[in-house]
Amino acid sequence: MERESMEFDVLIVGAGPAGLSAACRIQQLANEAEQELTVCVVEKGSEVGAHIIAGTVFEPTSLNELFPDWKERGAPLNTPVTRDDIYFLRGADSARKAPNAFVPKNMHNHGNYIISLANLCRWLGEQAEQLGVEIYPGFPAAEVLYEDGVVKGILTGEFGVDAEGNHKDGYMPPMELRAKYTLFSEGCRGHLGKDLLQQFNLDEGKDPQHYGLGIKELWDIDPANHEPGLVVHTAGWPLSESGSTGGGFLYHLENGQVYVGLITDLSYSNPYVSPFEEFQRMKTHPTIKQHLEGGKRVAYGARAITKGGYNSLPRMHFPGGLLLGCDAGTLNSSKIKGSHTAMKSGMLGAEAVFEAIQKGSEGGEDLAGFAEKFENSWLYRELFAERNFSPAMHKFGTVIGGGIAFLEQNILRRPLPITFHDTTPDHAALKPASECSKIDYPKPDNKLTFDRLSSAFMSNTNHEEDQPCHLKLKDPEVPIRDNLPTYDEPAQRYCPVGVYEVVDAEDGSGKKFQINAQNCIHCKTCDIKDPAQNIQWVVPEGGGGPNYPNM
Repeated sequence: MERESMEFDVLIVGAGPAGLSAACRIQQLANEAEQELTVCVVEKGSEVGAHIIAGTVFEPTSLNELFPDWKERGAPLNTPVTRDDIYFLRGADSARKAPNAFVPKNMHNHGNYIISLANLCRWLGEQAEQLGVEIYPGFPAAEVLYEDGVVKGILTGEFGVDAEGNHKDGYMPPMELRAKYTLFSEGCRGHLGKDLLQQFNLDEGKDPQHYGLGIKELWDIDPANHEPGLVVHTAGWPLSESGSTGGGFLYHLENGQVYVGLITDLSYSNPYVSPFEEFQRMKTHPTIKQHLEGGKRVAYGARAITKGGYNSLPRMHFPGGLLLGCDAGTLNSSKIKGSHTAMKSGMLGAEAVFEAIQKGSEGGEDLAGFAEKFENSWLYRELFAERNFSPAMHKFGTVIGGGIAFLEQNILRRPLPITFHDTTPDHAALKPASECSKIDYPKPDNKLTFDRLSSAFMSNTNHEEDQPCHLKLKDPEVPIRDNLPTYDEPAQRYCPVGVYEVVDAEDGSGKKFQINAQNCIHCKTCDIKDPAQNIQWVVPEGGGGPNYPNM
């Protein structure tokens, strides 16, 4: 069957904060110049915002630049931060509140807002369409189109293929979407971004990228416990018991609701660690529990975050396109924020593309001018100044790493003249199970703590069951042959929705590795943390995955 093809001036992959900001900015510039451009955004989720999840305390710097009148336009920023509390959890029942004077400057959130990033992206999508951008949700970008070493666009995924690879009734072949320039903004660990890094050696000379897994719940809470604008961050327990790093958060937004979550750095070494169970334990600490008692969980989700920072940031330009936002790794982990930086990278990308098109470019060249724009921006200065945060936390732990952050941000007010590095990839950080202690996690009470299966249900995730598995094993033997005896197959524990199980084979031959792909919420943790790098995440049929409300 012959492929259909559509052509655009600019094609953007992913309707997140980076991609939508790029779309809005390039269309703004085109409208101001009275130049007709075709700009298209493709999004694998069922709608804009369906796959978007973040903390989120939002810094409006980039939004102020993109839409100075965002308040009049009705942007969903309704809850300004009123107070910051930071606690070091010393054990299951004890905590110490950090005096305000000893909190690193970047942890202060005056002027920021507690928001739903999914709802902000829905609003940005509306602004983009009003400006003239075409947005196609439910269209996954399956492959990059390369011609003579140049990116020419993408190939969408097939529709109507059964689990054995046969065409079903209503089969739709892939479509070629071609453009002068293609901007990739898939979010953390984008599968096309991975391909681009390898194709163009974009990460040559850089530290390995590092990641965290953020797990989050939305709760309706007792009105007596609600304090709109309160921001709570925690460090220490329970992750400290296994020598792992990361931190918890609890944010009071509007309508009697709170976000509560835990970020576990994926550089942890004990294969018995379950980030999901660590999060459930964290909620039992009195510091967190007091906010949730008498409340009800209404949503759940998880997503990996790209947190290596400046030292791991790849070259973001290549022939025919750009790699933007968390697809590249622009998050500022010292602020625990990546939305404003992703948006700014998209806006800079839009300006570089528009300038090239205005000069008569037919596309295909390396947009090296983007690098100059980036290096002259506040985004570059912000990331460079905080380049030591993540490696210091990984190398020295929360206390010493936090002390280094305080020294740089509050006392010196500039980065140290040296640069710390973390050159061990997260997947290589695991120790053999024989060298680690097993962790006995408590059973859920189904009031404050829950299991993974019921949590997957709360993410509204859904996939067409009769389709090829989108979680590919390069070698199907590795999980049982190698990972199980060496690491007690950590996929059983690092997946936050129980996609991977080790079960008894039906024929009595021993153990087998079972993949429950329909539960997948597209967090990408398996693609990152598998010690053999044997699991490859690819796009499922369009529209599949979570459907996050108000996350």
